[in-house]
Amino acid sequence: MCERCGKESKKGKWCPTCEREYDTWVRRYAADIIWIVLGGGVVLGCAGILVPLIGLPPLLALCGAFLGWGTILGAGRLNARRRRLQFLRGADLPRAYLPAPK
Repeated sequence: MCERCGKESKKGKWCPTCEREYDTWVRRYAADIIWIVLGGGVVLGCAGILVPLIGLPPLLALCGAFLGWGTILGAGRLNARRRRLQFLRGADLPRAYLPAPK
């Protein structure tokens, strides 16, 4: 059963119609990837530059690459989960999340 509409589909998955609707909806938020990659780049840059500057072995600086990629993957998954929940709630949120005028 589809978790969203109740149609027949694989367990724990959405039907193809709901997946297409979600894909169309989430494209409005394609700029989310900028912040995800920027966060990973900051982690990578800090580890790659600061670790050798404070006198630690360069091998630890290489671990910063894995840390940066882990940040990108983790932030991407968290963002995808957040957007999917917004879609399930039917929230058509304004881009700036501004309060409605009184």
